[in-house]
Amino acid sequence: MRLKSTRYSRILHSLYGIRNLFLRAMSTKQRELYPEIEPFHTEHLKVSDLHSIFVEQCGNKTGKPVVFVHGGPGGGIGPKDRKYFDPSVYRIFLFDQRGSGKSTPSAELKENTTWDLVADMEKIREHYGIDKWVVFGGSWGSTLSLSYAETHPDRVKALVLRGIFTLRRRELLWFYQDGASFVYPDKWEDYIKPIPEVERGDIMSAYYRRLTSEDEKTRVEAAKAWSSWEMATSRLLVDDQMLKRAEGDTWALQFARIECHYFVNGGFFKKDGQLLDEVDKIRHIPCTIVQGRYDMVCPAETAWLLHKKWPEAEFHIIADAGHSAKETGIISQLVDATDKYKTL
Repeated sequence: MRLKSTRYSRILHSLYGIRNLFLRAMSTKQRELYPEIEPFHTEHLKVSDLHSIFVEQCGNKTGKPVVFVHGGPGGGIGPKDRKYFDPSVYRIFLFDQRGSGKSTPSAELKENTTWDLVADMEKIREHYGIDKWVVFGGSWGSTLSLSYAETHPDRVKALVLRGIFTLRRRELLWFYQDGASFVYPDKWEDYIKPIPEVERGDIMSAYYRRLTSEDEKTRVEAAKAWSSWEMATSRLLVDDQMLKRAEGDTWALQFARIECHYFVNGGFFKKDGQLLDEVDKIRHIPCTIVQGRYDMVCPAETAWLLHKKWPEAEFHIIADAGHSAKETGIISQLVDATDKYKTL
């Protein structure tokens, strides 16, 4: 009886330990986004003979500058993107990249490369008289943020990077050819439906032919299928609101055409893996890296490789999150990061 009592005592002790760990985890307060704000200034900035980009400013007119770099490429900005930053401290810049959102011409592929966008960020900085700023970007936004920082390290106070994507061929093949399809076979069927089986050996190229077709119906059908695939896989739990976004012709065309344009051109990098290879240029810059463990769009391997090459950067794996910046644990870490850099 004594032996049995001791065993039960140990089991009970273990259960109490698990209970206490659970309660501690539940009591850890997750940070929330800052309240809704409206821009105090908007304009279309002419960046080439062809392109004008939409720029908005929010928050403190004389505050510390931060620039939000949206995803895609082609995703555009939205009102919620303003809410990661303390508006009493930060002068918040947001812009629609070439061909995206309110920028014109819509979904335009000419003069639209990574290096054009890096140059546009410099034009914004110079136009508004900013010396240095915090750069905040997720997904493709992390790609462009790294590209900008490695090109202009003297203009970056700090980096906040989420859902790391460096546009290596390996990353593209995982999501658009063979990889994420194993986890989302039902959504994958919808994604490949517009592509005949004979063309499925290179699905990105097959999509590019349709997205650049002379026929509008062909372009729109391909754009919606391409966009729906990413919207369906971006969160740990499928978000119907994200799926609805892909139903709009204009947004889907911007998102799909520009993404596919960049991807079939290898991001316009001089070599595969360029951003990881050139991390030494920016290792002196304060940085926070936030990555969802179950990110299907930009798997954690890339964030891990960046972390290993940049051990000085703060690194957070969010155990219960996918790709989206709107997931609770990711929001909390991103807001913590922007608060941390308020003092720079």
